Amino acid sequence: MKLLSTNKKNEVLQSMIDELHKNRASIIEANKKDLEAFSGDDQALYERLVVDEAKVDDMIRAVEEVKAQDDPVGKTISEDTLANGLNITNKTAPFGTIMIIYESRPDVTIEAAVLAFKANNKILLKGGKEAHKSNEELVKCWHNALNANGLDNDWIQYLKMDRESTQAFLRNPDQRLDLIVPRGGERLINFVKEHAKCAVLVSGRGNNFAYVAPDADPEKVIPVIVNAKTDKISGCNALDKILIDKNHPHIKDIARKIESELTKHDIRVIASDELSDLLETNDTIGDDGVWSEEFLAKKAAMGTVDGLDNAIDFINNYSGGHSNIILTESAQDAATFMEQIDSAAVYHNASTRFTDGGQMGVGAELAISTDKLHHRGPLGLKQLVTNKYHVLGTGQIRV
Repeated sequence: MKLLSTNKKNEVLQSMIDELHKNRASIIEANKKDLEAFSGDDQALYERLVVDEAKVDDMIRAVEEVKAQDDPVGKTISEDTLANGLNITNKTAPFGTIMIIYESRPDVTIEAAVLAFKANNKILLKGGKEAHKSNEELVKCWHNALNANGLDNDWIQYLKMDRESTQAFLRNPDQRLDLIVPRGGERLINFVKEHAKCAVLVSGRGNNFAYVAPDADPEKVIPVIVNAKTDKISGCNALDKILIDKNHPHIKDIARKIESELTKHDIRVIASDELSDLLETNDTIGDDGVWSEEFLAKKAAMGTVDGLDNAIDFINNYSGGHSNIILTESAQDAATFMEQIDSAAVYHNASTRFTDGGQMGVGAELAISTDKLHHRGPLGLKQLVTNKYHVLGTGQIRV
């Protein structure tokens, strides 16, 4: 893709801000049609689909934030002059074309595209059928903003394809494709990884754990767990599993208090056989596969572990590698947990709900990556570039 100047990109983003303000009513109206047509009982999917006044404000704020950020393209990573006189500079460069495949969530049409565009990438948006009308209205805004600044619609394309067509496109794209970012559940991620022929950056799967150590402070445990589980049920950074150390001196009291507080928030608690004897719930975990599930629902699983090492092994075996918490007053145990837990974010006495670009100081994010290449955690503007070596010589040859 042609490299655009920072001024040109920011002019497009300012036009997009204006378009979102101007078309606020039509965006919300289009979304109402999607909501009316929504079928099924997936509450998390429905919540992600909603676009109201506050959500449009969030979209505008995301564009404003990215517009204010430094252009990530052409930044020097390293520079060196070798003994043979070659000057080698490593600089940031655009990926090229990024495809974003996502379920529901029309705000991705704004927040993902604005980041990819500011990083000078061409964007292919493949939204879910449940949000077609909302997405089409938002893409109209993008095209108006591009056209107002003399740029073609090709910079941001909306692909309206069914599953079969998407599969065919992934296997044999009719245009250059450099990176795919799937945003959604495990089925979507596996579908993309199975069929894609280019790099795939996995994001979005949660299944997050909290480990309650023997010395955990109840005054911290309860609000952290309740916030992590209930603040946003549909968030990939929501808590799903709670492990209480068998050596906790008041295990029955702390377990019942956690259960009671979650129940007040309409959370259905299921428990391991060992812990269920201490709790009010009659729902037990009959299959160990439950520990691997991401719930995205008003549901939490509680169990026990025997010591810090057992907790670390258990979480590394079952979690989605997104965000995990240790609740303890021991700085040493917290450090061990945070060093050995294999996830994008690790927490000591704090809610997993902070795994978010805005909350972590990254700004607007495309996704939360759980991959280790090329970046793990919030994918902000600085993470949507690759690199290129510029080698300046004066006629050198290798001998």
